[in-house]
Amino acid sequence: MTLASKPCPICRKPRQPEHAPFCSARCRDRDLARWFSDSYAVPGPPADPEELAREEWRDPD
Repeated sequence: MTLASKPCPICRKPRQPEHAPFCSARCRDRDLARWFSDSYAVPGPPADPEELAREEWRDPD
């Protein structure tokens, strides 16, 4: 199966080039909403916001 023949990851309809890898703006927006609502997650330990802030402000030596 080639990349072009894979279906839309949201609704499984054929992909459209102007919305790739989705079939429509609606499916593209649904995917974005899933990221914003934490429906998707990247594997790994949870990030500690305070630790990240300390790393950002650390003086580079």
